[in-house]
Amino acid sequence: MSSEKPPERPTFRFGVMYDCRRHPASELSMTDVYQQTLEQAVLADQLGFDHVWFTEHHFCEDGYLPAFQPLAGAIAGLTSRIRISTDIALLPLYHPIRLAEELAVLDHLSDGRMELGIGMGYVPAEFAAFGVPLRNRVSMTEEAIDILRLAWADGPFSYQGKRYRLDGVDVHPKPVQPGGPPLWIAAMSEAGARRAARFGTNLLPQGRRDEVLDPWRELLTKAGEDPTRRRVGIIRSVYVTDDTERDWPIIRAAERYRMGIYDTFMAETPDTYAWGDRTAIPQGVIVGTAEECTTELESFIATFGITDIATSGLPPGIDVEWTNRNLERLASDVVPHLR
Repeated sequence: MSSEKPPERPTFRFGVMYDCRRHPASELSMTDVYQQTLEQAVLADQLGFDHVWFTEHHFCEDGYLPAFQPLAGAIAGLTSRIRISTDIALLPLYHPIRLAEELAVLDHLSDGRMELGIGMGYVPAEFAAFGVPLRNRVSMTEEAIDILRLAWADGPFSYQGKRYRLDGVDVHPKPVQPGGPPLWIAAMSEAGARRAARFGTNLLPQGRRDEVLDPWRELLTKAGEDPTRRRVGIIRSVYVTDDTERDWPIIRAAERYRMGIYDTFMAETPDTYAWGDRTAIPQGVIVGTAEECTTELESFIATFGITDIATSGLPPGIDVEWTNRNLERLASDVVPHLR
């Protein structure tokens, strides 16, 4: 189990997710996309949002964010309070020592605001391009978690695993946060939920509750820990509008484009996930008046014990001015009722 001390009954947090994708029909350049992301992250910080999360994939023609670290550093330098994390970073594609160093530097740049959501990955083409065997991802992920924690602890360490062997390594600088940035593990199956419980991390569940949420809570309870003291986070887009008939077609088109790439990924992976399963924890878009969004979010949070939600900040295909107004409406008319 982790030595990280879980918080006392974590308060609810609401944030913004970025994947930095350029819609094929857009006149924006990728430079424009990154600039708008930075500007909106500053707005989110000013509005009182709690975190920004980055997703990661590789070799997508629309520019899907392949490297979160440069963007995290830029946002850290432009903001003062918002926390910065991933949902998720593909851990087997990083050398854990290099990642430990990068996160330590980012933790200093942000004055202790970094977190790290990690997953194993599942797209064969990504692993092939990096020369990483897909079959090794479980052991590489689990050993990397051990190494991250050892690297962020005091003093040098050695490690002898199946995938990594290290002798007398002493990473510097150490992170601002004792023990390093808080860790999250994504679970798309029961094995992922059990992994998160075994390593004592926060949870990013995607799939059926009985597979990706309940086992995690049950195992934490058996280990003597109150699972309600850990965080449970999810990406779920929320749009506030006083004219659903006018805005829904635009939102629907953007969300269909944003989510369509995952259908391709799921067709390529050898894994079996509850993708699109109606019994899965809902991640569908929430659209309505401020009161309607608040009511649906309150029910969702209570039903699944969610502590963290991230809405899509700049979904490809929606004008940035519209999305900025959406964040303003969320900050003033929805999020205060959830806290």
